[in-house]
Amino acid sequence: MSAPSVTGLDALLRESLAAARAAFVRAMTTLSRDQRGAVVGIGGDGTPTHRFDVLVEAPVLDVLERARVNVLSEEVGWIDRGSACTVVIDPLDGTANAVAGVPLSSFSAALVRDGVVVEALAHWFEGDRTWHVRADDAQRLGVTARRSLRGASVSMLRPRPETSRAWNAVAQQADRVRVLGTSVLEACLVVDGAIDAFCDPGGEVHRIVDLAAADLLVRKAGGCLRDVRGRPLNFEPDLRQRWSGIVASSAQLADDIATVVSAA
Repeated sequence: MSAPSVTGLDALLRESLAAARAAFVRAMTTLSRDQRGAVVGIGGDGTPTHRFDVLVEAPVLDVLERARVNVLSEEVGWIDRGSACTVVIDPLDGTANAVAGVPLSSFSAALVRDGVVVEALAHWFEGDRTWHVRADDAQRLGVTARRSLRGASVSMLRPRPETSRAWNAVAQQADRVRVLGTSVLEACLVVDGAIDAFCDPGGEVHRIVDLAAADLLVRKAGGCLRDVRGRPLNFEPDLRQRWSGIVASSAQLADDIATVVSAA
């Protein structure tokens, strides 16, 4: 099967977002919290799938099926259509927030061709804000000038037993700490320069669906994304892979956070 050209897929991510957003609004206005949060199965990443996840993902999958591209999604997992193009999606990041009605949930999608992200899009549902870049776009600096953790504004995943020491070590040096519960939006706040960094301090939580779009978005804004242990991202269709992601305004800040986390 011949692969669609990138040019021919120019509107694909925006079409996917439009489908996801319509489904999100419909679910929020017609379903109760209990209905949105009902567990209906196990996703492709091995974690519980909620009804809300499925409702937002399904119309996006319809868009991608018509385009005949491969899909790697948090819920459905890997769909191989023999294309050189794969769309990596997290249709509803921050599901717990969305189920509860906390206005912090997001959509992300990355168009990958031959192992390289060529386009990335992220959207904050409740705030109706979109971040969208292509690999051939000129760099547009948006990140802060922060180069060290001390005094930084940092967002982190919530502390867990296995990360509490590293979480506290980062928090003690940072000036401000936030826990928002949506990695996609938190990465985009780094892109905008609203915060200096976002990280999972030493845990193994982030999957490629969480990081694929964020990587290109933050690099085009002048920042960087790295793993605490230095592991490169890859697009193997295996959602059991995990990274301890750091999104930062500079490589120096990312390195500083990694050093503090590793020493904790």
